Amino acid sequence: MYKIVKRIMDIMVALIFSIILLPIFIIIFVAIKIEDGGPIFYHQIRTGKNGKNFKLYKFRSMNVLPLELEMTVPHNQRITKVGKFLRKTSIDELPQVINILKGEMSLIGPRPWKTEYYELFTEEQKQRCDVLPGITGLAQSKGRNGISIFDKIKYDIEYAKNVSFKMDLQIILDSIVIIFKREHAEIMQEDIKTELEQLSNQTC
Repeated sequence: MYKIVKRIMDIMVALIFSIILLPIFIIIFVAIKIEDGGPIFYHQIRTGKNGKNFKLYKFRSMNVLPLELEMTVPHNQRITKVGKFLRKTSIDELPQVINILKGEMSLIGPRPWKTEYYELFTEEQKQRCDVLPGITGLAQSKGRNGISIFDKIKYDIEYAKNVSFKMDLQIILDSIVIIFKREHAEIMQEDIKTELEQLSNQTC
């Protein structure tokens, strides 16, 4: 029953946020355009509920480079000045209200990861994908990228098995505190590579 209510709440909150945050969105649009004139949004294929892939939206926080240069310039050197602020405050995640309205995400749920992660999951770990991914989740409220990949998965599975209004409310309150601390907000390309290696080695 709560899952139906949760979906209705997701739509309502996404619509309200879109209206209330419109002035902030406009400021971000202008700031991104002024800095380098590139596109405002960035999208990437992520794994969602039941292992289904979808296009995740974010505010662009990195310089746009030709394909031949993308792999040669270090990840941290591509982050723009505006992008650095967006990432630290998690504002870059706000366009995901689009994904919520499309039914691909929820406000609360396990973070949607790159498809490479799902391919390395055990059957037990795939349980984190039994629910819609979220803008924030239990793992984020417990320390964002400051905890290990296996702790993230453990918390995500715990959430998937025990979804409730009380848990969602607590996650929102804890996530607000974490965001204001601005700790462990970013995950670098090197960190992703390390996590993928750890998942790959778990069955060796």
